Amino acid sequence: MVNLERHARHLSLPNVGLEGQQRLTDASVLVIGAGGLGSPVALYLAAAGVGRIGLVDNDRVDLSNLQRQILHSTSDIGALKVDSAKASLEAIDPNITVEIFPTRLRPENALEILGNGWDVVVDGTDNLPTRYLIDDTCSILNLTWVYGSIFRFEGQVSVFGYQDGPRYRDLFPEAPPAEAVPSCAEAGVFGILPGMVGTLQATEAIKLMLDLPPSLNGKLLVYDALEMTFTHLSFEADPERAPVRDLKRVAKMLTDEQWCEPSAIPAKPKEQKSSSDSPSSMFNQLPMAEFLQRRESGWAPFILDVRSDGEYQQAHVASCDLQISHTAVLSVAEQIPKDSDIVIHCKSGMRSQLAAIELIKAGWDGKNLYNLEGGIIAWNKAAPEEIV
Repeated sequence: MVNLERHARHLSLPNVGLEGQQRLTDASVLVIGAGGLGSPVALYLAAAGVGRIGLVDNDRVDLSNLQRQILHSTSDIGALKVDSAKASLEAIDPNITVEIFPTRLRPENALEILGNGWDVVVDGTDNLPTRYLIDDTCSILNLTWVYGSIFRFEGQVSVFGYQDGPRYRDLFPEAPPAEAVPSCAEAGVFGILPGMVGTLQATEAIKLMLDLPPSLNGKLLVYDALEMTFTHLSFEADPERAPVRDLKRVAKMLTDEQWCEPSAIPAKPKEQKSSSDSPSSMFNQLPMAEFLQRRESGWAPFILDVRSDGEYQQAHVASCDLQISHTAVLSVAEQIPKDSDIVIHCKSGMRSQLAAIELIKAGWDGKNLYNLEGGIIAWNKAAPEEIV
């Protein structure tokens, strides 16, 4: 039953009212991760009166978490995050049901956990393989999920699988090599950033439960905390993407701590694939080894660096033709050729994919665009003498 006094401000909203608040009371949301993103998401879902909230996390509270993971306090150090989070949410509203899963989401348990009657799934994770696992599992179960990602001063938010809309694999068909992704400790994160991104995620999740169309279906919102800008990038479902029928593909990717602990990063690069094998039909994925081989044969593409000005000043490729942030790539469109091959790189290979999408939308031929897998990290490992 709706607590009329607690949710009075919702009841007066024309798009919520008593009927909408009852929807929230009857709704079930699964939050995967009780850390930086999961904290604001879960807190605002509880405050909004979402009747059943699930939390998946196997980690324990550490002092270094408290800079951004506001579900937890100093007295919770050493406790399981799901236990600490459950206490915090129940302190906000003792009438909601909080179900905890003190485990890491794995291919072995994903279908069981996500298939437990949730209306919406929210991603609060901090590693790429788990996002692919969420996307594949939601594809199988026909669930909508709200994506969030943070890196240093930048955040991303989107909604995947809404009414058969685009999936995460439509935007990012393949993850960059594990050895190209910096560890969580190395990357760092601006403490307030998860609060901004998580609140945006909670907004889209609540809209979904109120049967209000999400604003970020088929759109990726990119937030830059330094510049205080919001950029929207549109994308569509890839009609050639094979449907997900099981979790075997993502199971091969997901090995214990591989993507977040430096000690677990493979010492040797994984076997590289040819760009012709890429599932992306929009542009080419280019392994570093293939780039070097083709360049030795005389290939001279235009080199586009889409990292920030600060990153470029710290280190860049001597042969770079142009540098511009991936969010502003179209502001220098006249400097980017349309009649030659273009190799786009960032730090690890994710932002460069977004830049390629923007160029294609603006009229560039995807056949001439090459996303350098592993970015400047891979370049520095393969040819450090070219970095200045």
